Amino acid sequence: MAGLSFCGNNVTKNAYSVDTGMLNNGCFVDALNLVPHVFLLFITFPILFIGWGSQSSKVQIHHNTWLHFPGHNLRWILTFTLLFVHVCEIAEGIVSNKQMDTNHLHLFMPAFMGFIAATTSVVYYHNIETSNFPKLLLALFIYWVLAFITKSIKLWKFAEYGVGVLHLRFCITALLVVLYGLLMAVEINVIRVRRYVFFANPQKVKPPEDLQDLGVRFLQPFVNLLSKATYWWMNPLIIGAHKRPIELKKIGKLPIAMRALTNYLKLKDAYEDQRNAEDPEKAPSIWRSMYRAFGRPILLSSTFRYLADLLGFAGPLCIYGIVEHLNKKPVKEGSVPYFEVYFMSSNELLQNTSVLAVLLFLALVLQRTFLQASYYVTIETGINLRGALLAMIYNKILRLSTSNMSMGEMTLGQINNLVAIETNQLMWFLFLCPNLWAMPVQIVMGVILLYYLLGTSALIGASVIVLLAPVQYLIATKLADTQKSTLDQSTERLKKTTEILKGIKLLKLYAWENIFCDSVEDTRGKELTSLRTFALYTSMSSETHTPSPSTPPCLTFVSHALINKSKPSSSEAFAALALFHILVTPLFLLSTVVRFAVKAMVSVQKLGEFLQSDEIGDDSWRNGDMSVSLEACKKHPGATKAINRKQPLLYQMDSYEQPARRPLRPNETEDVAVKVNSGFFTWGSNLSTLSDINICIPTGQLTMIVGQVGCGKSSLLLAMLGEMQTLSGKVYWSNKNRYSVGYATQKSWLLNATVEDNITFGSPFNKQRYKTVIDACSLQPDVDLLPFGDQTEIGERGINLSGGQRQRICVARALYQNTNIVFLDDPFSALDIHLSDHLMQEGILKFLQDDKRTVVLVTHKLQYLIHADWIIAMKDGSVLREGTLKDIQTHDVELYEHWKTLMNRQDQELEKDTEIDNCQTALERKTLRRAFYSREAKNQVDDDEEEEEEEEEDDDNMSTTTSRRSKIPWRVCWQYLSSGGFLMVFLMVFSKLLKHSVMVAIDYWLAEWTAKGNVPVNGTAYAVFSNWTNSAAGLPDSYYVPVFIILCGAGIALCLITSLTVEFLGLSAATNLHHNLLNKIIHAPIRFFDVTPLGQILNRFSADTNIIDQHIPPTLESLTRSTLLCLSAIGVIAFVTPSFLIALIPLAVSFYFIQKYFRVASKDLQDLDDSTQLPLLCHFSETAEGLTTIRAFRHESRFKQKMLELTDTNNTAYLFLSAANRWLEVRTDYLGAVIVLTAAVASIWSSGKNLPSSMVGLGLTYALTVTNYLNWVVRNLADLEVQMAAVKKVNSFLSTESENYEGSLDTSQVPEDWPQHGEIKIQDLCVRYDPLLKPVLKHVNVYINPGQKVGICGRTGSGKSSLSLAFFNMVDVFEGQIIIDGIDICKLPLQTLRSRLSIILQDPVLFSGSIRFNLDPERTCTDDRLWEALEIAQLKNMVKALSGGLDAVVTEGGENFSVGQRQLFCLARAFVRKSSILIMDEATASIDMATENVLQKVVMTAFADRTVVTIAHLVSSILEAEQVLVFSAGQLVECDSAVNLLAQQDSLFSVLVRTHK
Repeated sequence: MAGLSFCGNNVTKNAYSVDTGMLNNGCFVDALNLVPHVFLLFITFPILFIGWGSQSSKVQIHHNTWLHFPGHNLRWILTFTLLFVHVCEIAEGIVSNKQMDTNHLHLFMPAFMGFIAATTSVVYYHNIETSNFPKLLLALFIYWVLAFITKSIKLWKFAEYGVGVLHLRFCITALLVVLYGLLMAVEINVIRVRRYVFFANPQKVKPPEDLQDLGVRFLQPFVNLLSKATYWWMNPLIIGAHKRPIELKKIGKLPIAMRALTNYLKLKDAYEDQRNAEDPEKAPSIWRSMYRAFGRPILLSSTFRYLADLLGFAGPLCIYGIVEHLNKKPVKEGSVPYFEVYFMSSNELLQNTSVLAVLLFLALVLQRTFLQASYYVTIETGINLRGALLAMIYNKILRLSTSNMSMGEMTLGQINNLVAIETNQLMWFLFLCPNLWAMPVQIVMGVILLYYLLGTSALIGASVIVLLAPVQYLIATKLADTQKSTLDQSTERLKKTTEILKGIKLLKLYAWENIFCDSVEDTRGKELTSLRTFALYTSMSSETHTPSPSTPPCLTFVSHALINKSKPSSSEAFAALALFHILVTPLFLLSTVVRFAVKAMVSVQKLGEFLQSDEIGDDSWRNGDMSVSLEACKKHPGATKAINRKQPLLYQMDSYEQPARRPLRPNETEDVAVKVNSGFFTWGSNLSTLSDINICIPTGQLTMIVGQVGCGKSSLLLAMLGEMQTLSGKVYWSNKNRYSVGYATQKSWLLNATVEDNITFGSPFNKQRYKTVIDACSLQPDVDLLPFGDQTEIGERGINLSGGQRQRICVARALYQNTNIVFLDDPFSALDIHLSDHLMQEGILKFLQDDKRTVVLVTHKLQYLIHADWIIAMKDGSVLREGTLKDIQTHDVELYEHWKTLMNRQDQELEKDTEIDNCQTALERKTLRRAFYSREAKNQVDDDEEEEEEEEEDDDNMSTTTSRRSKIPWRVCWQYLSSGGFLMVFLMVFSKLLKHSVMVAIDYWLAEWTAKGNVPVNGTAYAVFSNWTNSAAGLPDSYYVPVFIILCGAGIALCLITSLTVEFLGLSAATNLHHNLLNKIIHAPIRFFDVTPLGQILNRFSADTNIIDQHIPPTLESLTRSTLLCLSAIGVIAFVTPSFLIALIPLAVSFYFIQKYFRVASKDLQDLDDSTQLPLLCHFSETAEGLTTIRAFRHESRFKQKMLELTDTNNTAYLFLSAANRWLEVRTDYLGAVIVLTAAVASIWSSGKNLPSSMVGLGLTYALTVTNYLNWVVRNLADLEVQMAAVKKVNSFLSTESENYEGSLDTSQVPEDWPQHGEIKIQDLCVRYDPLLKPVLKHVNVYINPGQKVGICGRTGSGKSSLSLAFFNMVDVFEGQIIIDGIDICKLPLQTLRSRLSIILQDPVLFSGSIRFNLDPERTCTDDRLWEALEIAQLKNMVKALSGGLDAVVTEGGENFSVGQRQLFCLARAFVRKSSILIMDEATASIDMATENVLQKVVMTAFADRTVVTIAHLVSSILEAEQVLVFSAGQLVECDSAVNLLAQQDSLFSVLVRTHK
């Protein structure tokens, strides 16, 4: 018993005596202090157990009960401070107790109970708060009062006995009194506000509105402080991601305070408040608005940041203390004056190494918590700012004046940049801006501490770091330049690749793949060169910051040895080393932050210019009266504050932005819908585009506007819609016309949405009406072709429709909307004659006129004038005539006659057109069908692959999906590394290991050097190792310094080398992967391109190649570096104190689980972030394109609403992603802190066994670095996993089969001039596209004489085109053979075969370059031959007229020539190749009659002696053929001369001719 008595067991003094009075016995006072703690535990434990028992039986309480009582955060902070003070009290008690002869439990027991009670109090409080039952808080109130009283008594007694501030126990007690007092005050405040006791009517409180909405899943603002700091509320989400992927539903909505609308209103107010009456032109400052709207959170974050930075210095100082005091006995400075117990001074406690170890742990935990809190606050603010800016930009876009867009002052590209780049730049700047003011403070503090430790020599080391900063900045600017040139090269490469893929069929048929492939490889070479430069600069940049742990310390310690003629002590050396580790980060980051600040300034300037650009006039054009506009525009007072939470946000945004509607005015006549009085309108310059316009649009009638091209017809519509700037005059709208106009523009504009959404355009769906509109626009046949009918996505990201189809959808939209007025701007321009007639009859005359809607139609088709009720004829921007057709006939005979002649001409054209037009629509539908057929086939193939994969993964239950999702894709990593080359992999691994060994050696040598002279040798692992160095123990500094310098030099060199090996490994992998991918794809069979969407192939060359080029190498470098740093640190600690390994096992297990869960969740959230970003960007660009339409329909508020939703969705994903990163970092940081604690405790524990203090310093310095790098290991691992998907996708293409280019015949066996005659024998030919598909040609037998002209015809899908492909061996010929001039073509090498035949394809393909390059890319022909070919194709004069002649530029896709001209170029190209066989595959489908006649003539004369095979879609073009082959369903059904076949009435040929005529 003697060992454990509460008041000590001192025989001489009776500890239990109370002679001098109860309270004068120190032990009694301490016992009194136990009472409140015991009271609290007795009361709360039953309540907690009963509460928890009942809670677990209930379903988990939903978070709408998370209601904070007043003073919530303050209470948590005070409680944590209380816990910390209790820890100090326990430490003080235990250390004092050691100084006594017997154990005095009362010195630390009450403190220990106090610690438990404080913990209980906060758990208890949390449970009461979540169950919203404040009455139970009374127990806590009583506890705080009691604790306050007992502690005050103790403090009073201390003061009475003269114990003062010099004694630690007095300070601790005083602190506790203050804390208990404050907590008591918090508790009283809760009673005051909530009135739950002592008041008659307790206050009823409802939880915040966001939490009543179950959709809000982002709980960071609502949880308690501890959960906020550790992101505990994220656990279910992150751990649940293992079982099923995180979807958008799962992350729910944003809390109201983070929604884009809320933040937009904040920013807009701050922006608008700066406009002053004196100087209305002066632009408000965006910086100031940002500061006013988002300044407070940034200040909060900076405060957290300062606290974290200051706490960061606790690490080096604690290391200094521990190493310094390890083997020394602490000096007794205390005294035993009162109460028979020992009182120690504050200084004495801090000399106790165990206390220091605990302090170090607490400081680390706190520092990391503050740091993560600072990061989180800035990120949340950055996201809020981005949401606000996006809404601001969007609102501005909706008000941009049309002239801005059309005069090119604001291009779509600029707007997209603002959205995609500038807002993100500002967001990133906000993320980094606390660094701007935190870093200088950190650097100054660090340098002061270094100076304090090592004197002047420290300044030498620090100056190196400072001098490296400008070098860093220089390298950073160089990096940015190189990045730009890389971008240019890769854009160029992509352009070439796109051209190749679009014209792949032609390239294969002409055997030009290799020429084009080389040209891409050439550009790729340039791109790789700039990537190499980039790699070099990157390595130099990391070179200036990675080795700084070795450069400055090296200089510092060496100069210390030289200046002071003495070595630094080990405590100084390792504290300095730890300080250098801290200083590296801010200096490295400073250059980045400065760069971002510069970028942010540029972005703000661009934003400012954009927000100041011209807007369209006020809505008064719809309100008839200009005078209303001013009052209506003034801000409604309090509009922002009074957001009505009950109404949906949609209406609020409306009321916030839109002026008041006007009352009726008596002076307007009702039969006029729109009236323009002496209007002069302009597009921005002060010259009027439309002058002196006086028109009336009659209500409920069909008005037509006609005139030549460019006379201002469309402008007139826009002027009436208020899109043009009014110089003078007025536009009046009659009041009963609703505020929107159905408007179809000339250039069709589609949304990225389903066909149905594009037509209904936000109106309620009415089946009957919808059906009528679809039929009126003849959209049904087109819709039937789409894979999902009218639910198919169209637009930028969906299916590409042809011009005519797009235009008809736009017209359908205008018809479907229930508006009184419909404006149609030349709706027939892209339609053929049948569709136009149908639309006119069914849509305009029947559908719109039945509804009595006012229609204004701009058109060139004069034959429709007879239907018009009112005609406006325009000329050169003014109205020429206005009236009914009768009026014009009587009053302006000349004009009427002019129209008549035009109409006759149009009628003649009509007859010619019908044939072509019919084909036009048929062709559009055919291309659509082909696109889908191939895509479906592709989908089937895809599904098969997926099924195979799933079969490999046996029974696919929960556990295997889980394991599959958390597995690291080792196989892909291996493929990536092996494509980099084994030599590079070996070099990388070797240099990395060597570098880290040298790094450890440097620090070990430092430990040896500083420890020399005090090396006790014993039989520990360390001692055995140090035996060889021990002989050197007595050696002078001159022995250590050179070795130290050499090691540091090697370390610096190795840093550069390793960085370079990783970069170059990445580059060689990128080179090989791209090279193989390009070759595989270019040599793939044509079927591959039919079934693989072009976008998918292009993605491999753009996004995926970019990831492989630029993202994987730095991730790999960072991953290997942080992993090796952690491993070497753990190795060093284990070497110094082997007992550390025991503690490592649980740590390793927890680390494994943290990274496993995080990687899966992070990948899902990353995908969500990416997938929600695209719709947002698309929404912006499509709004900018369709401005006039949106404004005419008055759908601004609907589009705003959509934009806000899309922004919020993207922000939610991004917030969750950053919260997940914080979740990971907090956990790995705490793990790191535990590692430091275990390392410290282990070394203190082993120090008794003669462990030199320098080794302890080494171990602790390394333990501190682990905290910095643990989270990088996991984050890089997660990033690498996401990036490896790119390698996987590229590899999946590398497994495609190539065409067999070899052939069984050698090139030398084929005569030079083969085929000489052009004789073709087809024997029993069977062809299919793929071994899995049915044959498309069955048992065809044909003999074609040399020089014969053959025509092939048949219905769509009968196998005509397949035969043409069979001549080039492009399809699978699985039976029979084609023999040309005695050689079976299947035996020929493909290159030879394809280069000796000529073909002209249906769609003309031209490549960007020169005309010469397009005719003869191989550069084998003379100029004369090229001119001759051009002359035959009737192009000579045109080419001569171009600047540059043969070297004239052809733009991408040959856009600078008309379709007919392009087709003629293709003909010339075929002629340049003097082949005796020419195949024409529907070559005349896309050209007009005149050009077609030229073509026929040319073929007859220039190709007189050659065999010509024409595949015709119009039978009329092969009526002169010497032999006609008619195909049906893959079989040859008729074969004879055209004349003979026509003679037989029932032949399929004559049927085809009759139907086509």
